[in-house]
Amino acid sequence: MFNTKDGFLEATVRGCVGGFLRTEDYSNLQQCETVEDIKLYLTSTDYGSLLQNEASPTHPSLIVRCCLKKIVQDFSFFDLVKAAEPLSTFLQYLKYGYMIDNIVLMVTGAMHEREVTELLDKCHPLGMFDSIASLGAVSNLRELHRIVLVDTPISAYFGECFRDENLDEVNIEILRNSLYKAYLKDFFRLSQMLGGLTAEVMKEILCFEADRRAVNITINSIGTELSRDDRQKLFSDFGHMHPEGQRDLALCRDFEQVVSVIVNSTYQNILQKSTSEEMNIDKVFYETEVMKCSSMFAQQFHYGIFYAYLKLREQEVRNLMWLSECIAQDQKYRIVDGVISIF
Repeated sequence: MFNTKDGFLEATVRGCVGGFLRTEDYSNLQQCETVEDIKLYLTSTDYGSLLQNEASPTHPSLIVRCCLKKIVQDFSFFDLVKAAEPLSTFLQYLKYGYMIDNIVLMVTGAMHEREVTELLDKCHPLGMFDSIASLGAVSNLRELHRIVLVDTPISAYFGECFRDENLDEVNIEILRNSLYKAYLKDFFRLSQMLGGLTAEVMKEILCFEADRRAVNITINSIGTELSRDDRQKLFSDFGHMHPEGQRDLALCRDFEQVVSVIVNSTYQNILQKSTSEEMNIDKVFYETEVMKCSSMFAQQFHYGIFYAYLKLREQEVRNLMWLSECIAQDQKYRIVDGVISIF
């Protein structure tokens, strides 16, 4: 039954895996002297058709923009093929996280009096919706929901963060994390309802995502006015660190305590190479995500590979952005710090 309804799109995604940059590609890219050299090298990859007509000079932002176009191109194909239910709903859920990021970007930019057109250019293309340009006109959460977001798919997520407060920087971050909490809970519900191997692989990756967000929320809120109770309210209601690990994270007062909580959790092995720098925490979590997503392709007949493909493309965008910026700033020695090979 799976092959009859979804087999073609699953095979398409598996075929796209061959287009990822390999370890040898990153080794070659590190030898580039300019961003223009990076562009020239990428023209022989899956990004070639998107880069070949771009005018010089080449900037890192151009590389990133073309990488994002590749992601949109792939998802547009899925829409063109018209995925059957419930896969079509699953694919729509993959876009909701980008919608949340775009909302926060637009509202934060408007608060700092940035131009709407400038902000729209920075929005993720998979997270666009009709009324997004109106976000610059709202001043509190109630207006944000009533005027702009009531007709969007993520409107229901405001039930867990609905307060009539001004949109200052603290409340915007609380909004972001509250929306993500509601989104992950809903996505988890959907994936478990689908059952089978999809439920199994998505449970693992969404629990990981919930745990990573709990760690990041804790690190980012240390030294701020956010109380421990408010911090814990932003954690998801599931995950490998729920509930004991989350309770410990809520009590952390410095970075070393966060590391201690992670070491005593199911993630103790991923910190073996880390030091006391927060940037390494980000990297080891990204490395773990790449490993988990790559392993999804070893199994068949499940929707998790669509999630995995998107996340691996995201990592490739981060890799190329970091690599391009390092070369543009003549800091090639730092490339190894931010690039994570995928296959």
